[in-house]
Amino acid sequence: MLATAIASVVMTSGSPDFLLDPRPFTARVTRSEREVAVDNGLIRRVWRTAPNLATVALDREGVSLLRAVGPEATVTLDGKTYAVGGLSGQPNRAFLSKTWLDGLLADPAAFQLIGVSEGPIQERFAWKRVRHAAPDAQWPPKGKELIFEFRAGVNGPQGIGVRVCVEIYDGLPLIGKRIEVGNQGTQPVTLDSYRSEVLSLVEGESRVEHRGMPMQPPNVHVETDYAFGGDQAANANRWMVHWEEEPEYQTQVSYLLKTPCKLEVGPKVGPAQTIAPGGTFVSHRTWLLAFDSSEDERQGLTLRKMYRTLAPWVTENPLMLHLLSSDPDTVKRAVDQCKSVGFEMIILSFGSGFDMENNTAEYLAKWKDVTDYARANGVEIGAYSLLASRRISPDSDNAIHPETNTPEGQTFGTAPALASVWGQNYFDKLYAFFPRTGFSLLEHDGSYPGDFDAAPRPPLQKGYEDSQWVQWRIIANFYRWCRSNGVYLNVPDWYFLNGSNKTAMGYRETNWSLPRAQQVIHARQNIYDGTWRKTPTMGWMFVPLSQYHGGGAAATIEPLDENLPTYEAHIANCLGMGVQACYRGPRLYDTDRTRDAVKKWVDWFKKYRDILESDIVHLRRADARDWDGALHVAPHLPIRGMAVFYNPLEEPIERTIRLPLYYTGLNTTATIAIEDKKPKRVRLARDDSVTLTVKIPAQGMTWAVIRP
Repeated sequence: MLATAIASVVMTSGSPDFLLDPRPFTARVTRSEREVAVDNGLIRRVWRTAPNLATVALDREGVSLLRAVGPEATVTLDGKTYAVGGLSGQPNRAFLSKTWLDGLLADPAAFQLIGVSEGPIQERFAWKRVRHAAPDAQWPPKGKELIFEFRAGVNGPQGIGVRVCVEIYDGLPLIGKRIEVGNQGTQPVTLDSYRSEVLSLVEGESRVEHRGMPMQPPNVHVETDYAFGGDQAANANRWMVHWEEEPEYQTQVSYLLKTPCKLEVGPKVGPAQTIAPGGTFVSHRTWLLAFDSSEDERQGLTLRKMYRTLAPWVTENPLMLHLLSSDPDTVKRAVDQCKSVGFEMIILSFGSGFDMENNTAEYLAKWKDVTDYARANGVEIGAYSLLASRRISPDSDNAIHPETNTPEGQTFGTAPALASVWGQNYFDKLYAFFPRTGFSLLEHDGSYPGDFDAAPRPPLQKGYEDSQWVQWRIIANFYRWCRSNGVYLNVPDWYFLNGSNKTAMGYRETNWSLPRAQQVIHARQNIYDGTWRKTPTMGWMFVPLSQYHGGGAAATIEPLDENLPTYEAHIANCLGMGVQACYRGPRLYDTDRTRDAVKKWVDWFKKYRDILESDIVHLRRADARDWDGALHVAPHLPIRGMAVFYNPLEEPIERTIRLPLYYTGLNTTATIAIEDKKPKRVRLARDDSVTLTVKIPAQGMTWAVIRP
C-alpha cells in the first residue's frame, strides 16, 4: 500500500501542468449515441441528448463537480417560465449515479433538443492591436464551440427557438456559455427573465447549522461580461451570479437545507426585452473556471491566466503621464518630455480643463494638430471624461431611483440616464471624437455602475425592468467599439471582458496626502495585495508629482529634483512589479538629473518588459520592518523569472531568501544573475526552490534574473 501511494505521488508531480505548458490540453468534442461531451484534459462536461438535453457530468480532472441534473437554462416569456432541456427523476441529489441515467425523464413542456453542431471559438468583438502587448497574446482564444438547438415543447410558444452555446478553451479548466432566443413567429414576444446556467454543484462546505459566517460556495470561479459597479470580480458579478439554496436536495448536511450549492446565472432584474418577429436576443456570457487547488497563489495564477485568455488586451501596459494642463503648447512640451525619457502616453487629466464633449470643428481641429505632433514623436494622446456621478440638467436626463422616485439614491448620489436624450448625445460625441481627433485613450471615470432607472426612455427603454440591461448594453457596446478601434480604456470598474484595459490596482486616494515615505510603503502593499486577483498590467497605481488630496509639501514630489529619491522609489515600486502608474503633474522632469533618472528606469523596464509584465508569485508583503518583494515568472520566455527585492530600512541589508521557481518551469538547474551580472548556475532543491543571498541598498531595490 505504501509503495503504491509513493508511486502515485511521483506520477502526479511529473504530470503536465497547464500553468507551465498548456499545449497538451487541447479542446475537443466527442459524441456517442446518447451523449455529447467537451473535454480538454482539465475540465470535462457531458450532456445526455435523449430524451432531452441535460448536463450529466462536470469533472475537473476526474473529480466530479456536479451532483444532480436540472434544466440547461430557463426562459420566462410573456410571464410564463419554460425549462430549456433538462431531465428529472434522480432519487438522491447528493450524487448522480450512472445507473440512474437511463431512467431519467424529460418534461414535455420544456424546450426540446433538435440539433447539435460544433466549430471553433469566434471572437466576441475585434481587438485592434496598436501598442505593445504580451508576446503570446492571441485573439480569438483557441478552443471549441458546441451549439445546441431547441424548439418549444408541448403547449410552448410556437415559433420560438433557443440556442445554448458552450465554449471550451485550450489550456484552461474553463467553460463559457450563453443563450440565444430567436423569434420566427408572427408576433413579438417579451423575454422577461432568463437563467443561462443552472448547475447543482458539489457543496464547497458542509455545516449542520447555518450560523455566523456565510458558508463557502464550491471551489470554482464564475465570471460574466455583465459585470459593473465593483473593483473586484466578486463585487462586479453580483448582478448575474447567484449561489442559491436547494431545498429539493433533501440529503444535504445542513439541517435547514441552507447550503449555497446551486449555481444560477441570470439578471436579478429583467432583461424585459421584446423580441420582434425575425429577431434574436443574445444573452450575456458566463465563464466557469474550475480550480484544482485551494491554495491562494495557484488559484490566482489560474484566474490571471483566464483574464489573459479572455481579454488579452489587458496585457497592453503603456507608461503614462497624467498631465494637468490642456494648453496645446504645454501638451506639446509634455510630448517632448515623454519622448526623451520613453513614456508612451499622455492623459489630459481631470483638472486639466480639457472637454471631450466639445464637438465644435475648431476645438476638434486644434486637438487633431496636437495629436499629429504627438504621434510623430511616438506618443499617444488621450483624455479624461466623467460619467456616472454627474447631475444632468434638466432632471429628466438623470436616472430615476425606483425607491425614491427622484434622481437621488444612486450609486454615486445621482447618475445620468444612458438611454436619455442627454445620454445618447454624450455617446454620439464620444464616438465621433476619437476618429476626428486621433486621440487613442479614454479615461472614463465613474463608468456605468448598474443603477436602475424607473423612467421610460422611448424608444430604447421601457422603464425599471429593462433599464439595467439597456444601459449595460449602451456602455458595453461603446467599450467594444473602442477596443476594435485601438482606443485604450482606463475604467475604474470591471469592464475587462467588454474591452477595457485597466482599473485601479486598489488604493485609498487620500493616502496620497500622507508623508512621502509612508506613501512608498503603502504603494508596495497596494501592488502586492492587488495582484492576487489581477495581473500586474490590469491595475494602475498613482504617483502624486503634484499635490493630490492635500498634504502640502510633505506629501508632494514637486519640485522633482529636490525629492528625486522618492520619485525614483515610486518608479521602482511600479516598474519593478510590472505595474504602470498615473504620474500626475505638469511634467516628468525639471532638471537634467531628474530626466536622466527617469530615463534610466524606463530603459531598464523596457529591457526586461516581457518578464516584468508576466505573472507574479508573491514572496513577502511590505511591512516597513524588513525586505519585501515578488517573483515574476514566465515558463515560455527566454528569461524564466525575475525576482525583485525592496529594502524599506535606512541601512543596507543582506538577506538569504528562498525563491520558489516551480512556476518558471525550471526543475533541475537555473542560471541566476544578481542585477544581470556574474551569472551562476545553481541546482534546485526537490521542491524546485533555490536559496539566494542578496544585498539590498538602503531604501532601495535590487533584482535577480533567472534563466535556464
